[in-house]
Amino acid sequence: MAEYFRLFRTEFGRFRKLYGLQGEMSRPRTSDDRFSASWDIKTEGDGWSVETTYEFLRWEDIVRRDFTRPVWWKIPRALGVLTAMFTTGAYIRFARAGWRFAIFLLYPFLVLLGLLLLSTLAGMAAARIATTVIALPTATALIGLAAGVASLLALLRWTERYTYMFYLFDDHVSTHQFGDGERPDWDERFEIFAGYLVEAAKAAAVDEIVVVGHSSGSFIAVDIVARALARDPDLGRHGVDVAVLTVGANLPIVGFNPNAGWFRQRLRQLAIEPDVRWIEYQSRKDAMNFYPFDPIAGHGIDVGTERRNPTIVQVVFRHIILPESYPRFQWRFFRVHFQFVMANERPAAYDFFMIACGPFPLPLRAAQPDDVLAAVAGDKESAGAAWERLGGFKAGVETHAGTD
Repeated sequence: MAEYFRLFRTEFGRFRKLYGLQGEMSRPRTSDDRFSASWDIKTEGDGWSVETTYEFLRWEDIVRRDFTRPVWWKIPRALGVLTAMFTTGAYIRFARAGWRFAIFLLYPFLVLLGLLLLSTLAGMAAARIATTVIALPTATALIGLAAGVASLLALLRWTERYTYMFYLFDDHVSTHQFGDGERPDWDERFEIFAGYLVEAAKAAAVDEIVVVGHSSGSFIAVDIVARALARDPDLGRHGVDVAVLTVGANLPIVGFNPNAGWFRQRLRQLAIEPDVRWIEYQSRKDAMNFYPFDPIAGHGIDVGTERRNPTIVQVVFRHIILPESYPRFQWRFFRVHFQFVMANERPAAYDFFMIACGPFPLPLRAAQPDDVLAAVAGDKESAGAAWERLGGFKAGVETHAGTD
């Protein structure tokens, strides 16, 4: 949590500088009886002021436990998940839905294969050298084996900071377990999060609550909101608007699991929910999200004329990143993926911090992106006209409660 807060604070500063805004942030608040941290933000622009409560939902204790699983457990389980993807046909569906993501799924396994090949070559080289000193074939074979194993262990340890191989193995295995319904610890925590949302919708004196899910957080956001609707079918009708924001989403990693019919039912429920708006931003440049992909039709869900969600909006990162930065940016795949929740380098229709801290509700931003951009970044004449087209929000004060 502390690392995310520092990132948010840094990016909030860049956001203010980009648009010439004033603003301040509180320190994060935590309590022993709540799995979250929250901080308050005040942002002021030309004629508008927004107060945001940003609540970061915490489950890093569960994630850390997953990360401590031993290497001898992670590798076979990850290979088992890969095998299941191919035998069930899920991988073919991944490839059809988003070929870039399908390649990305193979990435950690290709890294492992490359490390095995390098360590094998090291072992063979050690055995060859040993034959010039020792004439015993068994001894040279043992030396080669030992050198290969040592090389593999050293490579695994040294390269992880650059490849994130084990991180991705953990992610694949844990997500597959969740889809199979084998993560009661996740279920328990997400049920608690759903309770937080229900409480906030009933009690918060705010204009809008946005449940944010980035990357794997996308399926968590869908799950939490569906659980909240099960607790309170009137969610979104208590005087505060409730919206879901999924960015850099990879919903199919759960939804394409043959055993995850329960999750596809959650997608169906949210697709027809009239009082909770769902906006999804996707980008072709991000290999870790599915683009172009319809989260409802892409899962084989047909709700006909009842469909209300999601609204799908394309993000063009070339419009967000400065021209001199873009050539380097576009090849840093993890950096591209996290741009969805970082400050822009250029004013653009998609801006995560303007969503969280700006004066327009999320559905309006998705419906009139050009007007929203002109209102906060245009010259005086174009900004004034945009405010008029947007319904005069400039006269009011917006308060948002954000969850992540």
